[in-house]
Amino acid sequence: MSATRPTRRFDYAADGAAIYAESFATIRAESDLSRLPADAEKVAVRMVHACGQVDLTDDLDVHPRLVGAARDALRAGAPILTDATMVAAGVTRARLPKDNDVLCLLHDERVAALATAWSTTRSAAAVSLWADRLDGAVVAFGNAPTALFHLLEMLLDGAPRPAAIIGLPVGFVGAAESKQALASFELDVPFLTVHGRRGGSAMAASALNALAQEQE
Repeated sequence: MSATRPTRRFDYAADGAAIYAESFATIRAESDLSRLPADAEKVAVRMVHACGQVDLTDDLDVHPRLVGAARDALRAGAPILTDATMVAAGVTRARLPKDNDVLCLLHDERVAALATAWSTTRSAAAVSLWADRLDGAVVAFGNAPTALFHLLEMLLDGAPRPAAIIGLPVGFVGAAESKQALASFELDVPFLTVHGRRGGSAMAASALNALAQEQE
């Protein structure tokens, strides 16, 4: 079947590169980036681009060592561990500096039994299966507050520390609380989060893509 272009009836921008450039310029003009670490600007811009909300930067909380720690880890070949398949799918593999592994273990055959035994969510149970890859990894949460809480509890119990935590669970139950726990965590692990209910897989993937490669 051959493709046929429809008759053009609407006046809209159609040049992909121009759309991209104008979008990022608009974000910089309308978002307050001034209080963020200087090296986090491009990360913030990509996150705003992913959600279309220029006030996102008002709630964005970025540890001063987050960008450097995450980029150094990825350049050294560290894996990305995530709570949601949608986050993993959103990572642009061509941007990864070392063809880094991007892993979500939510569908591992062990997860359901662990979740039942521990009376928790499958997302949280899956985080325990990260233990042998956690040391120096970049971890990203774009869905489940229970998974972020679970990781913080693992770290307090002595689990290996990741290089950086992208904590962006979304929702109305536990999301804001889990992100506050990350921001006030007693162990000094570089983090990025957005306070409140906002978050999600697209936002987490956009942060990872910006960290994977500085070039916009």
